[in-house]
Amino acid sequence: MTERGGATIVAAAVVSFLVLVAAGLAAVGRVGAARVQATSAADAAALAAAPLTFLPGDPAAEAATYARVNGADLVRCGCRKDLGLGDRVVTVQVEKPVELPIFGEVTVRARAAAEFSPRRLLGG
Repeated sequence: MTERGGATIVAAAVVSFLVLVAAGLAAVGRVGAARVQATSAADAAALAAAPLTFLPGDPAAEAATYARVNGADLVRCGCRKDLGLGDRVVTVQVEKPVELPIFGEVTVRARAAAEFSPRRLLGG
């Protein structure tokens, strides 16, 4: 049995392993960045929708706009209109697709909530 070329096979295996590790680390980084972006989009969407539960306008449409501007899609908006003066909490859920080389596409989701007080808006 000859061992000629054995080092080449080992080197190729090591290089392949390192490429996979690098791709995995890059994927983790991309998912982490997408998570931050989705969280920011959810926060912006909730904050934008909250006052429109009391003021003129469509809170869900506003939430969708702010989510989209921040790189995500609105999935759910708990932001019904309420002309009463009581405090309310708006909740939103957004998602952001992320394309990962080798691994394919994954979807990152984030939720946020914003409290709104019409009394404070009116100076009360």
